[in-house]
Amino acid sequence: MIRQPSRHCTVELQALPARIGQVRRIVSAQLRYWRLDALIDPAALGVTELLANVHQHAAPSKQCTVELLVLLDQLTVSVRDLDPRLPRVRTAGTLDTEGRGLSLIAALSESWGVRPDGGGKVVWFTLPALTHAPEETGRRTPGGRSSCARGVAAHAPGEPPLCAPVDSRSRVRGAGVG
Repeated sequence: MIRQPSRHCTVELQALPARIGQVRRIVSAQLRYWRLDALIDPAALGVTELLANVHQHAAPSKQCTVELLVLLDQLTVSVRDLDPRLPRVRTAGTLDTEGRGLSLIAALSESWGVRPDGGGKVVWFTLPALTHAPEETGRRTPGGRSSCARGVAAHAPGEPPLCAPVDSRSRVRGAGVG
């Protein structure tokens, strides 16, 4: 069976600490726009862990792409970077301050994995996306325009909420089908 993405958003960035916080807010706003509020915390935590891994381990570049993809009943969050080395789950000691990222991803997700991609790799995880009919969850501003989150400008129904770049170093592309 061929399934077409019902919702898709990508963010290109350098995995630097300030950018990681921005992407966490973008992910939260996009999921709120898609009416997947229950997935905000696990998705934001997961993407934070994956971007922290890129920041700490990826070479030669910290350039990466975060992708959110909803296919009917499942949200897939993935981070693509340019480092071909595949990550591995480590066993962290009780006093270790790092080394739990992939274990955390495994614990919070339905499934996760890593695959080579060109000269780099993609690390991904999935969450169940239980959605409601738009009329059950739709929020409208007084002018009839959708509002996806504080800090993200209102937009006309059917337009993606994140169509403008966050800044000159990050690019955001998204499409909401609602």
